[in-house]
Amino acid sequence: MTTTQTNKNAERSSRFGSAGGAAGDKVFSGAALAAGVIILVVLFAVAAFLIAQAFPALVAPQDQIAGGKGFWAYIVPLVVGTVIAAAIALVIATPISIGVALFISHYAPRGLAQILGYVIDLLAAIPSVVFGAWGILFLAPAVVPGYTWLADTLGWIPIFAGPASATGKTILTASIVLAVMVIPIITSISREIFLQTPKLHEEAALALGATRWEMVRMTVFPFARPGVISAVMLGLGRALGETMAVALVLSSGPLIASLIRSGNQTIAAEIALNFPEATGLSLSQLIAAGLVLFVITLAVNIVARWVISRHKEFSGAN
Repeated sequence: MTTTQTNKNAERSSRFGSAGGAAGDKVFSGAALAAGVIILVVLFAVAAFLIAQAFPALVAPQDQIAGGKGFWAYIVPLVVGTVIAAAIALVIATPISIGVALFISHYAPRGLAQILGYVIDLLAAIPSVVFGAWGILFLAPAVVPGYTWLADTLGWIPIFAGPASATGKTILTASIVLAVMVIPIITSISREIFLQTPKLHEEAALALGATRWEMVRMTVFPFARPGVISAVMLGLGRALGETMAVALVLSSGPLIASLIRSGNQTIAAEIALNFPEATGLSLSQLIAAGLVLFVITLAVNIVARWVISRHKEFSGAN
């Protein structure tokens, strides 16, 4: 085979390879676009269904809604209870999750880090009903003495006002269970983000005389900030929508300021407890509550994207 023929064959192969690559790019681009459109269509369909089914409850007379004071008087305590439970869960879970993720990624020996990583991933796969059973059988009785002490010692603070629940099934207990549930999620994502920190940044900080903590503070945290925010928002979404664990652990009741007394309720638990026997307007009322939870979750995601976009340009990722 002459040199000219070899060059022609190579040119032909290159031409066909480029054509195949371009066709593959078009297929992948079309598939990605179709997936995005499908997600938007499904989201719109869910919103339309919720609005249509919830409309009767939104326009019904006040005396036909549970409580007899109208839909908004019914839903506001549920929204407040949902936000309180999720906020307390994040306050407990976020520092623990970030600390565990940082230990696994930068402090623990490799063998121990792998074991802890597997354990965290397994915890994330445990069904919520198992956490709920743990909360009602172990955690709730265990925290009763602590609640009694809080009521006796700090009862002058509204959130610790007594009498403390004798069963431990309170909004604070439910929040602790939610915190345990979201810790694996936040930890797993934060760990992966911490491990993606450019090694050159870390080595440069250490070469300049920084301690390990100073290196983490100057290089790891700025780089991982958007990812950690995403992890926390994902955990918040889990806490807002959690149903069975809260339904099992929380002894529901009217909205109260105390966290250690029986009372309060969340939207998801309210729907889970009342949906099986709901019919007619009661069913529309629960679907309307679900619509409110849908809006809250959507608002949380919008705020999260806004926060991430603000901090992205200041992170080490760029």
